[in-house]
Formats: sequence, structure tokens, C-alpha cells
Amino acid sequence: MSFTLDIETEFSPQEVTEAIRSALEHEKHVAKYKVKSYSVTCKNFEEKFGFSSGELKAKFETGNLGEESDFFEWYAAKRGLDHWGKKLEILSGISL
Repeated sequence: MSFTLDIETEFSPQEVTEAIRSALEHEKHVAKYKVKSYSVTCKNFEEKFGFSSGELKAKFETGNLGEESDFFEWYAAKRGLDHWGKKLEILSGISL
């Protein structure tokens, strides 16, 4: 996939490219941090309850899980992991 940016500025293309590259690298760093953090949370819950985060998500979404607050926290962590994992994959595929 490729796309074109229309940028109205008096800065040079090199300066604009560097600013965009820097912003992408920063966002990639944030995404890596979030993935690592959510992964640790999910792993801890997996060890505590003895089943995977994927199984938790499926059970949670079908209502086949108890009302324990840990399940809500785990579900949020799994959704965060999925979201930031996807974002990291997208950002890692961008080159300028």
C-alpha cells in the first residue's frame, strides 16, 4: 500500500520527513511499551486461572464467565494487547 501526503509548509521535504519519521518512531516506542505491559498482565492472569487470554476473551464475550473483577481487568488487558499489537504491526510496516 502506498499513499501521498499533501503538506502545506515552508519547511524542506527533508525536515518534514524527519518530523514524520520521529513521530512514527515515538508512536512505535509507545506501542512496544504497551504490548509488553499488557502481555505481562495477561500472562499473570493466565498463570493464575490456568487458561489463555484468547479463551478468556471468548468466554467473556459469550457471557460464560463469572463476575469476578479479575476477569474484567484481564479482558481489558487482552483488548489492550490486541489493539496495541495491531498498531505496532502497522507502524512497523511503514517506511519513509
